[in-house]
Amino acid sequence: MVTVYTCQNGVRIVSEEIPHVRSISVGIWVGAGSRFEMPEENGITHFIEHMLFKGTKTRSARQIAEEFDRIGGEINAFTSKENTCYYAKVLDHHGELAVSILADMFFNSTFDGNELDKERQVVLEEILMSEDAPDDDVHEQLWRVMYPTDALGLPILGTNTTLSTFTADTICNYMEKHYCPENIVISVAGNVTKDLLLHIEKLFGSYERSKKAVETTLTNPAFHSGKFVKERDVEQSHLAISYPAIGVMDPKLNSFIALNNIVGGNMSSRLFQEVREERGLAYTIYSYQSCYADVGAFTIYGSTNNQQLSIMHDTINDTLQKVRLNGITDTELFNAKEQLKGSFVLGLEGTNSRMSRNGRNELIHGSHKSIDEIISEIDEVSMDKVNELIHSILSVDPAISIIGQGVK
Repeated sequence: MVTVYTCQNGVRIVSEEIPHVRSISVGIWVGAGSRFEMPEENGITHFIEHMLFKGTKTRSARQIAEEFDRIGGEINAFTSKENTCYYAKVLDHHGELAVSILADMFFNSTFDGNELDKERQVVLEEILMSEDAPDDDVHEQLWRVMYPTDALGLPILGTNTTLSTFTADTICNYMEKHYCPENIVISVAGNVTKDLLLHIEKLFGSYERSKKAVETTLTNPAFHSGKFVKERDVEQSHLAISYPAIGVMDPKLNSFIALNNIVGGNMSSRLFQEVREERGLAYTIYSYQSCYADVGAFTIYGSTNNQQLSIMHDTINDTLQKVRLNGITDTELFNAKEQLKGSFVLGLEGTNSRMSRNGRNELIHGSHKSIDEIISEIDEVSMDKVNELIHSILSVDPAISIIGQGVK
């Protein structure tokens, strides 16, 4: 049973009690991601995620790490294009301590100048690491092709140029705009007690909305076809192809996920079987869906030796053309739906996955469906719905990104 309580200031507390476990997973979900940044702010959401671990008025960065190590807990965070999450997993009797540390980081981080400079270098190394990895860089460049004039196409990590401008003042200004109470969800799952929920409300339920707070608005950016090519001295060429798709609120979402599974989402998919198993053209070949509040993307990625790039690309296009012309089979649809149900249910085995699911659902949808309701919706995926998506998604000229040696 998932319960939602809204504090007097607008912070929502979502809890799911799982009494047979001895752990607690708690996450602070913030409706702030890289797509809501101004161009000059690119990367600041991710930088703030780093800086909240770098010391508070009462704890140093080392003390934060040592406190969680001492109790055998885990603490981490991530930034996406639409939200940020700070989360921890601990034994149930350490739940209040974990929440207290997260709240201290959230409200009392000092953004010390020396720590800012050190972490700026750390994030720069993260950017360089991503650029050095062609299998990461090819996707980053793909988003630039798809959305060249929108923040959705900019890197979550930011750039060296924007990173160099971030100060304690710019961080605080951004947080005052986006870290407002109604934009915060505290999600907790596991052996949850009433005392823990009261502790969360005490820490998060009374802080006030800043006068600088802004409403996040969706831009509904237009998808752009096009091609990016980067010459690099690498052993393999990396290819990413993307088509415009649907957003996370679209009622056809389950049909989209099923289509992705059939095309390239698993080992029995069309692309895996044709590109890898039948022709031996690649070790890595797959597709995936990206769904945001207003737009989405269907992306295919493969890597192969430089001499075989054009063959692999042709094979991918041929496979997609067969899907466009002939659709999918009844067996493929049945298997995709069963796989969807299996991965969904098995993915909820841990407290961390439950916490994440509930946090996202509350932040994005403001509602929570039961497992039976989700399975029933998957069962309703039909051939007509999938075929409709095939024609709407795969009929558009794609965006393409290629990194390799001797590529054109």
